[in-house]
Amino acid sequence: MSVLVAPSLLASDFANLEKEVKMLNESQADWLHIDIMDGVFVPNLSFGIPVTEAIKRHAKKPLDVHLMIVEPEKYVEAFHKAGAEVISVHIEACNHLHRNIQQIKALGCKAGVAVNPHTSIALLENIIQDIDVVCLMSVNPGFGGQKFIERTYEKVRVLKEMIRTSGSKALIEIDGGVNQHNAKSLMEAGADVLVAGNFVFSAANPKEVIAQLKAM
Repeated sequence: MSVLVAPSLLASDFANLEKEVKMLNESQADWLHIDIMDGVFVPNLSFGIPVTEAIKRHAKKPLDVHLMIVEPEKYVEAFHKAGAEVISVHIEACNHLHRNIQQIKALGCKAGVAVNPHTSIALLENIIQDIDVVCLMSVNPGFGGQKFIERTYEKVRVLKEMIRTSGSKALIEIDGGVNQHNAKSLMEAGADVLVAGNFVFSAANPKEVIAQLKAM
């Protein structure tokens, strides 16, 4: 399977969101990554349910919704109704992660678990077989444009081995600082999905950049 590319709309032109979504529809992007921030779990605010609904009206690709919020269980159903097909919750925000995952799956969505840079992959050992996507944060969550954390490569390798030995079908998604310099190394380490924000949307030709990621 070739790598999946999920451009992050956090880096898009908010004043021309419909145009940006239509551009991604015409590109080789696989998913549209939507970062939901509450100003509590992370020190920033971003999209909410109405904007997600607006994106869905124009999107022809699956919406990959990343909930960087406290008490995500209160909002999962609303984001599903807004159009999410993949929903990721943070392990650090979930007191009952198994219950959170089952809630997402019961709605018919792929269930993702996001993991901050400081959090050990070992915490996923007893739940990995239930997860569809593990979103490894390769920057600290909350802001776009941060520098990639080099330790991520080793985390990907450790996680890939855990997935292999457990028989899990989970995809490994990398979120933060992905660009032409680290994409191939991430794929070689075991990454399946690359979230790219500034790298895509700051390019003169975003569709060409997406195609280059797909071709690596």
